[in-house]
Amino acid sequence: MKNITITLPEDVARWLRIKAAENERSVSKWLAELLESMQRQEDEYEIAMKRYLEMKPRKINWLHGRRPTREELYDRPGLR
Repeated sequence: MKNITITLPEDVARWLRIKAAENERSVSKWLAELLESMQRQEDEYEIAMKRYLEMKPRKINWLHGRRPTREELYDRPGLR
């Protein structure tokens, strides 16, 4: 574990202490969990994006061998 010092406005520090107490954590522990969660989300996003971008393009087999018109794509009974 690495210790770091941060400077916060008094109202933010007060809010932070209250939130940590509501979650039955110390400020340090609550912030560490919050930041770890954010890091995991970012890592998961990066992995998913890399996986998506590595996919090879697929050929689309159009119905009846032709692309649908705009009107066909947006012709929905509920929108009439």
